[in-house]
Amino acid sequence: MKKIDIATLLALAGLWGASYLFMRISAGEFGALTLAGARAAGAATLLLPLLAARREGGVMAMRRHWRPILLVGISNSALPFVLFAVAAQSINASLSAIFNAATPLYAAIIGLLWLGEGIGRKRAAGLALGFAGVAWLAWDSAGLKEGSGAAATGWAVLACVSATVLYAFSAHYSKRYLAHVPPLAVATGSQLASAAVLAVPALVLAPARLPSVPAWLALLGLSAACTALAYVLFFRLIARVGAARTMAVPFLVPAFGVLWGASFLDEVLDGKVLSACGLIMLGTALATGVAGSRSRDRAHAQAGASV
Repeated sequence: MKKIDIATLLALAGLWGASYLFMRISAGEFGALTLAGARAAGAATLLLPLLAARREGGVMAMRRHWRPILLVGISNSALPFVLFAVAAQSINASLSAIFNAATPLYAAIIGLLWLGEGIGRKRAAGLALGFAGVAWLAWDSAGLKEGSGAAATGWAVLACVSATVLYAFSAHYSKRYLAHVPPLAVATGSQLASAAVLAVPALVLAPARLPSVPAWLALLGLSAACTALAYVLFFRLIARVGAARTMAVPFLVPAFGVLWGASFLDEVLDGKVLSACGLIMLGTALATGVAGSRSRDRAHAQAGASV
């Protein structure tokens, strides 16, 4: 890859890693539903002019395929945005980013159960390692050991896992029903759909007290940088270097999530958590065949747009 492409890849991973930092800062003041709704609305507002400027495959494409785009908006944006915002109120940004790294593992399982995609020995070993890492991380971070009792954190872990399962489903659904639709139309339409679905609960549950300036800045970062700008960079990178190489992004997101959490929130992860993270990353690499077939990479490429 050229230097500009490597820089774009790192910038994209950094932006998606920062989303967990911004949610950690703002979720407590806005509330999960209001934060998620405002994030989607802000991103849609920024993406719409870009879509409208396209001569081909723009707004009309979004209108023609509004039904599957609506479902993607719910499963890949609205619900995961809410779930990760819920988790951000109980667990740190680093842990949320690490849990999200398991998305390709769930994609492999859904591919087997829904589409009948085969899983060879190497991928099966990767799945076993990855899920062992997820279980270890959940056990340790949620305080599931005897006498530790951390119900709120346990629900936060469940929210993270549920969000990643939704991302994995959306990757397969998008590939099956929206592969022929321009990616920017899917991105913009899904954010519009997400904003519409969340509008009423976001307004009803809006905080009575005006959030602080840092919370507003975090919301701006989520909408403008981690969602709108990140989508543009994601599609640009796929166009320049292909889906296979772009799949390196999800493997870098946890590293940036941990880096931002440690730098700005003084989060500290112990050796057990980092070891669990290593298992997840190794298992994901084996399960997705990162060093092997490009076709499998393309099958899961859309899972990258999942933060």
